[in-house]
Amino acid sequence: MKLYFKYILIIFKSQLQYRTSFFLMMFGQFFIPFFVFAGLYFMFERFGQIQGWSFFEVALCFGITHMAFSFSECFARGFDAFSTLVAGGDFDRLLVRPRSTVIQVLGSKFEFSRFGRLAQSLLVLTWALYNLDITWSAVKVITILLMIGGGVMIFTGIFILFATMSFWTIQGLEVANVFTDGGREMAQYPLNIYQKGVRIFFTFIIPFGCVNYLPLLFILDKAHGNPIGYMLTPLAGVLFFLPCLLVWQFGVRHYRSTGS
Repeated sequence: MKLYFKYILIIFKSQLQYRTSFFLMMFGQFFIPFFVFAGLYFMFERFGQIQGWSFFEVALCFGITHMAFSFSECFARGFDAFSTLVAGGDFDRLLVRPRSTVIQVLGSKFEFSRFGRLAQSLLVLTWALYNLDITWSAVKVITILLMIGGGVMIFTGIFILFATMSFWTIQGLEVANVFTDGGREMAQYPLNIYQKGVRIFFTFIIPFGCVNYLPLLFILDKAHGNPIGYMLTPLAGVLFFLPCLLVWQFGVRHYRSTGS
């Protein structure tokens, strides 16, 4: 982790060499999800509610999902852009270094301009929490933190899975965007508004429902049963992430240099 934080510091300093460009990029990233959120707002202005969910309840879901995605896109960008390391033969250099390839790939690229997107999601989350009548407890605060952390694990796990595919395909696969960008767009709404097949897939295969929808029911007092169970459902993100690391190790063991 000491090495990882050194990677963060080095790349952060390098990106600040062009400060105007950096802050303009951050400013632009702030407004990308802003227009998505504006569409959400106008939809509720027109229809009032969706499947019994109010605007601020969905805004809470929106803020948590986009915050998790922003963290993942910022700090796990190395896996998202991993195919360039394979195509250029640069991954061979990582293999001869006496450090974990996971840490090295994570540290190969950071997108600090995504802090603009993170700031916007934080504003939406704060606004939603302010306007919702939630009876707070320590368990609910921990649940929100676990929801964000679980979401980061899932998005990062998806990045790792499709980065692993680059060992065989060389180039990155655009289908990955179906599960990253598409997963983000899907998870920003409560899961029960979708068809049964979609709910099953995004609960038991890619568990966005476990880190978003189920704990959201508990926070909004719409759930019945043991609150600890709802608080722990975001840990499904960890259960998804760990097999992704195993798949990565499998890919590394079977990697053959591009010969470039």
